[in-house]
Formats: sequence, structure tokens, C-alpha cells
Amino acid sequence: MKRISIVMCVVGVCIAFAAQVQTQQPHTIVKFNVRGAGNSAGQGTLGEGIVDGGSIVGVYVDSTNVYHGFLRSPNGHITKINIPGSQNTFPEGMNSALAIVGYYGDSGGVYHGFLRSPGGKLSVLDAPGAGTAAGQGTIVGDINTKGEIAGNYIDSNNVYHSFLRTVAGKFTKVDAPGAGTGSGQGTLTAGFSGLTDAGATAGDYIDANNTSHGFLRLPSGKFASPIDPTGSIGTFVIGVSLNKTVAGIYYDSTGAFHGFVRRASDGTITGFDVPNSAGTGANNIDPAGTIAGPYYDSIGAMHGYVRAPGGHFTTFNVPGAGTGGGQGTSANSSNSAGTITGNYVDSNGVNHGYVRQ
Repeated sequence: MKRISIVMCVVGVCIAFAAQVQTQQPHTIVKFNVRGAGNSAGQGTLGEGIVDGGSIVGVYVDSTNVYHGFLRSPNGHITKINIPGSQNTFPEGMNSALAIVGYYGDSGGVYHGFLRSPGGKLSVLDAPGAGTAAGQGTIVGDINTKGEIAGNYIDSNNVYHSFLRTVAGKFTKVDAPGAGTGSGQGTLTAGFSGLTDAGATAGDYIDANNTSHGFLRLPSGKFASPIDPTGSIGTFVIGVSLNKTVAGIYYDSTGAFHGFVRRASDGTITGFDVPNSAGTGANNIDPAGTIAGPYYDSIGAMHGYVRAPGGHFTTFNVPGAGTGGGQGTSANSSNSAGTITGNYVDSNGVNHGYVRQ
């Protein structure tokens, strides 16, 4: 599941890794809000993922704190996505054909996956073995250009399992080696960028000691795991690129958090921090290997960044973003044209969507 940043606490001081900041060029930033989004703290509009062509999928939180999905076209037209009878709707993945996957909660608190076709037809997806009690069920996070789907389910013992679903509807359970089998443990594939067109998946698994590690599963079914940067006490993968570069974040023993990339060719793991940051998050890696995320300053305010495959950083702030703790700009996704979407939090704690071109 993708980790979109709204509010995040910064603890400790981050290690500084060698990095270069790219000279910024003029960019156009377009702000947007979904009609019906709330305007109180924690509410509002969040752009979550962007595909080639510029279409954006995201969520908005209304005045009663209910979550709804939306699709924004390149020309700014917004289509709302709500599953009939759902309590909350969370789109998680989208492909270039604009097929969308995600999950929703029913009146009993059970999760169900969904697939929305490019034409708007909705289908419910429930993985075999998914539990049927509150807090259990199916969470769908990824769809590739072939229409293959990846996600996770929570069984009747509250254990997490990942799955792959073919276009024909066949489910294959995926459990990473070393994943725990107790409540709250198991395997989770990352959302939006956790599945490649070739069928590789990446995510986290929680072991029997409740420690999180990263994994990469190749299309052959072979695992490259665990993925743990040096000094990590908890590793969380946010996705995998077309060439199987894995990205994510990790926490060190002081509680500080850093970004990392794992090179596919030899498994080398490189930690990174945005220069002068007090904490570096990561939300998405695109097919070419560009990473988008927020970094945090000394008072906990967010600033957007993208990290090019070669390691160059570009940082930015959306005008109107707040400057206090838990406020600011988060970059959530980028596409091959370098267009970025995300959310910014204003001085009242309200979220707003944006696209940076």
C-alpha cells in the first residue's frame, strides 16, 4: 500500500548521504480541489498517482471525514469514484488505459477490492482466503498495462498475504520467505508502483518478531529478500521500477527515517537523504526509476522532492502551503514526462491537490 504523507512526526537527526541538488527550472503548478472536499484540518484533496498522459487518481475527504476517490483528466475534469454502499472508497492503482483498482470498506468494516474499467464499470474483487470480519478482507493496490493486478488480503487470523490476479481472474497467493504467521504479520505488496508490466512485485513482509523487511519477487516467482539497508530497524518498500530497482524508506535506531534504492543488477542498497533535511520520506517510484516524496525540515514541515535515477534531487514548495509542523508540500507521484502530483497542507491543516508540470 502506498504511503501518502499528510502528517508525519520527525524524531532524531538523519544521517547525511552524498547527494546533489539539481538546479531548478521554472515550472507551472496547478492547484485543484474536488467539489465536496471538506475544509477542516485533515480533510481536503490529495493527488496520489499520475500516469503517462497526465491523468491523476486520488482521494478526497469530505466534511464528515468520509474518503472518496477521484480521477482527474489532463484538462482538469474530475470524475468522482464511489462504490455503492461503501463507507470509504480508496483508489490505489491505475494504468495508462485508466483502469483503476482500489478497495472500500462495507458497513461491517470488511475490506473489498474493486476494479473500475476505463469506461467506468465497477467490479468487486475478493481474494480467496480473505477474512470476513471487521478489519479483514481484500485490499487491491496495483494494475499494470496488461490488466494484471496485485494486492493484499487479511485472513481470518489477521495475517497479511499478497496476491497476483491474472486478466482471466486467477488468484495466486504470495508469501515472502521469512514472513510471520501471527496476527498483524505477513506479506504486503506496495501500492501503485508495486507491480511491473513484466510481473515483478515488491513490498514488505513482517516477520515473527514484528520487524518489517523489504522484498522483490521476480516474474519467475523467485524472491530477492530480505531487503534491508545497513542500520535499518524497519524497512518499508514503496515500489519497483521497470528495471526492477526497488525504492522505499527505512528507520534507524535513533528513530530517524531515510530513503533508499536497491539496484537490480547487483543488489546494492544505497540510502539517501535530501540535503539539509531532518527526515526523508518516499511515496512512489516511476517506471524509469524517479522517486517522489516529501522531506521534512527541523520543525516537521514538509517539502516536495523528486530524485532522478542518477541521484540528483529537485526540491520545491507549492505556493500557499503551510510552514508549520505537519504542514507543507508532499510529492506523491511522477510520470515519464516529469509531471508531478501530490498534496499540500495549508496553515489550517487542510489538504489540496496539485499538479506540477
